[in-house]
Amino acid sequence: MASLDATVPTAQVDSVAPTSRVVRFGGDARRFWRLVARGALLLMFTLGIYRFWLTTDIRRFLWANTELTGETFEYTGTARELLLGFLIAIAILVPVYAAFFLLALGLGSLGQLANLIALVVLTLLGHYAVYRARRYRLTRTVYRGVRFHQSGSAWHYAVCALFWWILTALTFGLAYPFAQARLEHFKVSNTFFGDLPGRFDGSALRLLMRGIPLWFAAVVPLTFGLVATVTAVDWRVLATAARGDDAASWLEASGLAGAVVYAGLTTAWLLISFAVLYPIFQAMVWRWWASGLRFGEMEVTSRLRTVQVFGIYARFLGYAFLFTLIAGAAIGIGGFVLGKLTGEIDSVLDEVVTTVALIGAYAAMALGYSTIYQATVKLGLWRGVVESLDVSGLAALERVSAAGTAASPVGEGLADALSVGGI
Repeated sequence: MASLDATVPTAQVDSVAPTSRVVRFGGDARRFWRLVARGALLLMFTLGIYRFWLTTDIRRFLWANTELTGETFEYTGTARELLLGFLIAIAILVPVYAAFFLLALGLGSLGQLANLIALVVLTLLGHYAVYRARRYRLTRTVYRGVRFHQSGSAWHYAVCALFWWILTALTFGLAYPFAQARLEHFKVSNTFFGDLPGRFDGSALRLLMRGIPLWFAAVVPLTFGLVATVTAVDWRVLATAARGDDAASWLEASGLAGAVVYAGLTTAWLLISFAVLYPIFQAMVWRWWASGLRFGEMEVTSRLRTVQVFGIYARFLGYAFLFTLIAGAAIGIGGFVLGKLTGEIDSVLDEVVTTVALIGAYAAMALGYSTIYQATVKLGLWRGVVESLDVSGLAALERVSAAGTAASPVGEGLADALSVGGI
């Protein structure tokens, strides 16, 4: 990778119009379906080890089919790097988990304190890993011979992220726009394309004003439902019934029946609001984020429409429903055949075969839904966001010189091990 930058001292960019729709995604959805479907099969037969190769293939597909002024991006990371980074991360995390386990045993009745400490430390480590993984992906992203790279302290970012997410939880989500704005400002202001610095101009107040109706629609009814559920119960009567007094009428007298109704309505509203409001929220955040990106004089704006995001999730639900029908029929037939074949063998062997078959069916179902999600939601959002972008100030790319060095894959491995990784 060092030789790549050394051979390209300056990016040569053709003259383009100052403002035009020059970003597009040319990936073939059928090819991506084949890529992730084949990857799912190999994941099953390799017990998950193939995911490093699948992740690399997905990134190469997305990067190589994303065009800016007619030139595509290039992902230069390798599956071997991801595997080595993951192994190093495991070597780091095993002693950490062991220390928390021993601490919980040593504290005895105060073991909950050890759990709290573990939660804080692992959350902090997760944010650290997210920042380091982003650094790795940027240094493996090349455009016209010039790599992206990232500076800044990962621990500084982790502490800030932990603070902002605690504040977001304490304010029931109202601090979310400010958290996103500050964290994105930190990340993008430490991001460079060659020697061209980035910055983030997204307004937290603007995101808050756009999102406040969604917050009221989701959080306020949920809060009222939870309060109604809790207050509907006469806890004194319920405690009396628990001691065996007047057991015949405790359900009505305690108000538990009404609480169940309130809980059911609250849950139904939560599911409906998530299905309806989340795509709206996601489209809003993506537009806000993309429209805040700047690199020198180059500015980005997004025209992503909410209906596009709804369409993406509708396709996912449609394919998932069809897959559920087919998989259900296959499992039913397979179970019937398996029952006939194992009906006359030893009971212990029968249990082993049945258990293995159930585990295999569960893994196949999980990988099937994951494949559908990647081929519809992930690919759809990537395509939708990319093709919604308008870019101005492209003349700034003419003055870019190569800079930056390849980063360690350990951060990516930590993110994978802590399940906080991304594309």
